[in-house]
Amino acid sequence: MTESASIRVLIADDNRPFRRGVRLRLENADGITVVGEAGTGRDAVKGALAEHADVVLMDLEMPEMNGIDATRTVVEESGGSTRVIALTSHGEDHLVMSALSSGASGYLLKTHDSSQLVDAIRAAHRGEALMSSRVTRSVLTDIARRRITDQDRAKAASLSPSEARVVSLLSDGITSNEQLAAELVVSINTVRSHVQSSMRKTGAADRTQLALWGVRVRSVLAAHPNG
Repeated sequence: MTESASIRVLIADDNRPFRRGVRLRLENADGITVVGEAGTGRDAVKGALAEHADVVLMDLEMPEMNGIDATRTVVEESGGSTRVIALTSHGEDHLVMSALSSGASGYLLKTHDSSQLVDAIRAAHRGEALMSSRVTRSVLTDIARRRITDQDRAKAASLSPSEARVVSLLSDGITSNEQLAAELVVSINTVRSHVQSSMRKTGAADRTQLALWGVRVRSVLAAHPNG
């Protein structure tokens, strides 16, 4: 995928004025086309698949089918070709982990500004994880409470030093290939290879899942031999 191609976006939220506001923000963005809107989870699934949306902006609480179930269905039925960005208010932080576990590439607060929204859509389209400042303290706390298992330790041990470093950087919110390449002083193709290999070894479905796993096993990765 390249940013030169128009990114097809579907806006799913049960608040019509909010949807309209998001549409207006995106209409003047280069390389982004709004292909539809949906006011329910079921319509979000139907619209995303029918319009071959590249990115869906998904409210987490909607009628008929909630955003978490809609996210899971869109990701599964599109074969992962449609990326989902969960839209959340501060009061819905408890739903974020469920959305990420269902396949969302990340999430945005509904108070985002236009530049954040456009940047997030482009990042999701590139297959990058939307972490860093988008992950609130409550989400990180939830991750930290989950025990590191023997299986986690075995997965971490299977990573090469470079792969472990990539996962650590992802968990720190450094998600673009360019940033990772600069940190590691390697080519972008090498970064892509390390990410794909790390996903395969850990069983992560995408970069977001890999980054979240990295947050949880941070201490194990820190002790990884440097080779």
